[in-house]
Amino acid sequence: MDDCCIDKTCAIDGLRERQTATLRFVLLVNAAMFVVELVSGLLAGSVALLADSLDMLGDALVYGFSLYVVARGPVWKARASIAKATVMGLFGLFVFGQLVYKLLFHQLPMVETMGAIGALALAANGVCFALLWRHRAEDINMRSVWLCSRNDLIANAAVLLAALAVRITLSSWPDITVGALICVMFLRSAFLVAREARAELKLNHVQPFAAAGPLG
Repeated sequence: MDDCCIDKTCAIDGLRERQTATLRFVLLVNAAMFVVELVSGLLAGSVALLADSLDMLGDALVYGFSLYVVARGPVWKARASIAKATVMGLFGLFVFGQLVYKLLFHQLPMVETMGAIGALALAANGVCFALLWRHRAEDINMRSVWLCSRNDLIANAAVLLAALAVRITLSSWPDITVGALICVMFLRSAFLVAREARAELKLNHVQPFAAAGPLG
């Protein structure tokens, strides 16, 4: 057995390669689904579908951050997680603004579009979730992207339920309610990720965005 494998360097390099390959794939999936859901949400007049599209964009940015730090030390990974939490929080506030608008100007969304695009998003995120499952306990970076993927599935299922409820009730309230739930999920996830990241930085005696030094 060569020296590389004896000192576990091979194992570490292999882990990073697997993480990078997975992150690239889920990044492409989420970026593509963001475009599909954004256009569909605007055309269908669905705040739930629009919120889910922003979830996809947020995740694409999250995976981009994660790709950047996958081969870096724990301090960089914790800082990236804080950045990811900030992104999720901002999107949560954006969705809140959309909810206020829909409350003021009610519009019955197109149920067929909500259902079809919601099902497509659920299938895409199901694949991403399965790929990220094996990485969820490897480090804080991969755990944060796994949490995002888990939230995606919940949001996708909620969009489908909203579409069914809108069809039954002929009311926009189910769509608005699901948008509100997605907003809460955004903000809660942002808080949890930021809390874990700050704990990691505290453990390493580093401020979140202090001047860069040896990061290990």
